[in-house]
Amino acid sequence: MLYFSCMQTAIVICFMVGYLLIVLESSIRINKAAAALLTAVICWVLLLFSGNDYMATTHLLMEQLAEIAGLVFFLLGAMTIVELIDAHNGFDIITQKITTTNKRKLLWVISILSFFLSAILDNLTTTIVMISLVRKLVDDKETRLYFAGMIIIAANAGGAFSPIGDVTTTMLWIGGQISPMGIIGKLLLPSMVCLVIPLLVANLYVKGKIERPANMVAESIYNRKEQLIVFIVGIACLVMVPVFKTLTHLPPFMGMLLALAIMWIITEIIHKGKNEEDKDALSVAYALQKIDSPSILFFLGILIAIGALQASGQLQQLSQWLTLHLKTDTQITTSIGLISAVIDNVPLVAASQNMFSLQQYPTDHFFWELLAYCTGTGGSILIIGSAAGVAAMGIEKINFIWYLKRFSLLALLGYFAGILVYLLQHCLLGL
Repeated sequence: MLYFSCMQTAIVICFMVGYLLIVLESSIRINKAAAALLTAVICWVLLLFSGNDYMATTHLLMEQLAEIAGLVFFLLGAMTIVELIDAHNGFDIITQKITTTNKRKLLWVISILSFFLSAILDNLTTTIVMISLVRKLVDDKETRLYFAGMIIIAANAGGAFSPIGDVTTTMLWIGGQISPMGIIGKLLLPSMVCLVIPLLVANLYVKGKIERPANMVAESIYNRKEQLIVFIVGIACLVMVPVFKTLTHLPPFMGMLLALAIMWIITEIIHKGKNEEDKDALSVAYALQKIDSPSILFFLGILIAIGALQASGQLQQLSQWLTLHLKTDTQITTSIGLISAVIDNVPLVAASQNMFSLQQYPTDHFFWELLAYCTGTGGSILIIGSAAGVAAMGIEKINFIWYLKRFSLLALLGYFAGILVYLLQHCLLGL
């Protein structure tokens, strides 16, 4: 028993050291993907040596991998579709409509668009789409990073009030803990406040005009009709993903793979008459080469490492500790939301679903709704705390410390402001 306890402690220490290596990426010059993968493997080796049966450990790993692979394939498909739209300059259709060059106005436009788009798509897809859009609008790297930080906060806030906007809200919906109308009606205002408060503060630090980047894609490769087709079909396919999930109840990555297949077929058809050189630059194969593979490997590594914490029972122990030592539902859910800034919110919500029954907290109970808000928005506090943040980190090469200095406090202010609004709503209006 003592040996098992020591090995569990070793797993936690290994995860913390790996996390530190990720945080110090720019200082130690070791890619965060390498640190995440190394941490993942060592954590699972320690779990195996803790006395677990080889077959049992392998089974746990494969169970974890099945869920993680779904998120990885989802990310892979979404990034490829966005790259394909970008290769056809499809985002120019939107950027041409956004004429303002004022940084403050543009920050509001991008943030609000990200907020509502994430409720329709999801926070991960929205972050990928919106950062690609900002790349078309803003040339200055530092300004672009600032916009990316607000996109993360906006996408997570928008995803929290929608049953399809975040993995955790979808889990709670499928589990029967929340209903679509219940979560939208009661979390829309808190989620909006969670965005508006950081946006008002960020507005003070943004000033001046933006300079748009030059168009890097040769106009002769494609025509306007092809650009329009790829853009409309691409966005329609992304919107179709949550609809596909609702209709079939299959995992979201299946809808994303279907979307990618449709895009692949359509682009092959519309470019079949072109010469090979021009066709290659507009193909899915080329888009797959352009996506940021290290980001996907980082995402894979960090989730496998967290899976080891879940398989070893650490997350369940954490949930039990919170239940024993915190007195109210508000304290428990708020704490879980803060923890989700460090540990992925998916296993935390899964552990909570196992700990608290529907008999104890029925559908649309205060506890489940506040849990959905806290775990959905708490991940914005650290860039590594949400799938949206991890995606942005990879696409724009955002440094952990850079985000911590500039956006963590803003996200924290928005997080607590949203909780306060939800509590006032509940106490004064009975919502």
